[in-house]
Amino acid sequence: MRKKTVYGISAAFIGAASLAFTSCGGNDQSLKAKVDEYAPVELSSELVAGLSDNEREMLSIFFEIAQITDNLFWEQTFGDKSVLESLENPYARQFAMIQYGAWDRLDDNRPFLEGYGEKPLVCNYYPLDITKEEYEAFDDPDKASWYTVLRRNEDGSLKSVWYHEEYAEEVEKMCALLEKAALLAEDEGFKNYLLKRAEAFRTDDYLESDLAWMDMKDSRIDFVVGPIETYDDKFLENKASYESFILLKDEKRSADLAKFVAMLPDLQKELPCEPKYKTFVPGTSSDMNVYDVVYYAGDCNAGSKTIAINLPNDERVHAMKGTRRLQLRNAMQAKFDKILVPISQLVLDPSQLSHVKFDAFFWNVTFHEAAHGLGIKQTVNGKGSVDAAMGTEKTSWEEAKADILGLFMVCRLIETGEITDITQEDALTTYITGILRSVRFGAASSHGKANMMCFNFMEKAGAFSRNADGLYVIDYAKAKAAMNDWAALILKTQGEGDYDFAVKYRSENGGITPALQADLDKINNAGIPKDIVYVQGPDVLFK
Repeated sequence: MRKKTVYGISAAFIGAASLAFTSCGGNDQSLKAKVDEYAPVELSSELVAGLSDNEREMLSIFFEIAQITDNLFWEQTFGDKSVLESLENPYARQFAMIQYGAWDRLDDNRPFLEGYGEKPLVCNYYPLDITKEEYEAFDDPDKASWYTVLRRNEDGSLKSVWYHEEYAEEVEKMCALLEKAALLAEDEGFKNYLLKRAEAFRTDDYLESDLAWMDMKDSRIDFVVGPIETYDDKFLENKASYESFILLKDEKRSADLAKFVAMLPDLQKELPCEPKYKTFVPGTSSDMNVYDVVYYAGDCNAGSKTIAINLPNDERVHAMKGTRRLQLRNAMQAKFDKILVPISQLVLDPSQLSHVKFDAFFWNVTFHEAAHGLGIKQTVNGKGSVDAAMGTEKTSWEEAKADILGLFMVCRLIETGEITDITQEDALTTYITGILRSVRFGAASSHGKANMMCFNFMEKAGAFSRNADGLYVIDYAKAKAAMNDWAALILKTQGEGDYDFAVKYRSENGGITPALQADLDKINNAGIPKDIVYVQGPDVLFK
C-alpha cells in the first residue's frame, strides 16, 4: 500500500484538531443551524426500473469508483478526513462532511471549527508555503497542467508530479473497475469511453477519452468521472479536482432537446456584441440531454450542488466536436421546490409571482450550459486564449457569461417560437429571482461572484426595483436591455483579455450591497435552505 503523505493543510492543523473536537460542544445550536441550511434530498429515479441486469451491475461498480474519487477529493482539498470524521459533536461532523473540510464554502470559506484558520488557497495541490514568485520562477512545462501537483524535493526545490503518480494506488483501482464495467457495457460507445477513460487515468492524457465521451450518444447510463473542474484551486485556478456523477438518461425529454444543438451557430451570430467578439464557431457534434442524477462524489458534492454539466473543458474538444450539456432534472426540481419558490414568495411582488415557473428555471439552466460553448475563446489582440488572459478571473467571468447568454438565448428562442411553454416574462422573472438563490453561495464561489456582478448590473440598469413594501418589481423592458448590455460588456472583457479591468470591475461590483444584504437576511431568517444535501447510494436507488 502506498504510504499517504499529508501535505499542507492537515499536517498544519492536526495538532489543533483536538481543539475542534472539544470546543464545538457549546455551539450545538449554531452548528445545527448550519446543517439546516441544506435541505435533504433523496437521489432516486424511476428510470432505474428500465435498466437491464448488466446496467444495474455497472451502477454498482460506478458507486465503488465514485467513492474512490470522493476520497481523492478529500485528499486534494483537505487531507486526512478521519480528523473530522471523529468529531464528537454530531452537527460539527455532519457539516464538515457537507463542506469537505473545516471551512464553510457558502460563507466565503470561513472556518466553522475552532483551531482552524483561513483555508489555504493552495489546498493540497501545492506546498503550503509556495509563493507566486516561486511558482513563476519554477521552470517546468508540466507545472501548469491540470493534472499535476507541485511538491518539494529533499533540497526544498519544486517538482511537478503527475496525478497518476501521486495517487497511483487509487488510480489503478479505478482503472481496474472501469475495465470491469466495460465488459458489462451493452452500448459500444459507452464501452469505448470507459476503456479510454481508464487509459486516461493511467497517463493523465484525457483528450481521447473526452472525444470518446462526446461520441457516446445512445447509452442509458452515463458516468462522468475524473479530475475535471479547477474551482477548488484558489491559488491559480489551475488544478483539477476529482469528482463523479452517476446519471440515468431521460430519453424522451432528451429527444425534445435535440433540435436546439443545430441552432447554436446561428445563436452565436446573434449575440448582442461587436462582431469581432463572436467569431468562434461552436461545434455541431454537441448534444443536449436530460438526466436524473443518482450519485454525486468529490468536488461536485462539496457545498453547493451542481444541477447541470457542460463538458469537456478542453478547448481542443470544443473546436473539434463542441461540448455535451447534461441537464440534471431531478436535482433542478429539488432546488426549485425547496429554495427558489420559497424565496420568490418572500421577496417578489405578488403580481409577478405567476411568472416563477419550473420550466423557465429548466430552460435558463439548460442554456446556461449551452452558453459556455458560445462567445469567444481566443482574445482578439494576441493575448492567447481567453482562459489564459483572464487568469484568476476566468471562472467568475465565464460563469457570468454563461448566465446572461443563457438568458439571452432563451428569450431569443421564445421570440422565434422555438420555446413555447414559457414567456419572456417567465424567463426574466425566474432568472432575476434565481439570482437571490445563487448569491447566497458567497464570494468564495465563482458562481456566487458571477451572480453578484449580474445582480448589481441589473439593479443599476433599472431591471428591477423595490416597492413600498420592499418587494421586487421587475421592469421587463429595462431587464431585456440590461441583459444585452451586460452580455456585451462580458464578451468585450473576455475578447480583450482585459484582466486588470476584470479585477477592478469585480472588486467594485461583485459585492453585496446593504440593500441586498437586508434581503438576504430576510431570506435567511425565514429558514429557507441555502442549498441541498443528498441522501444517496445503492440503498436509496435500489430500495
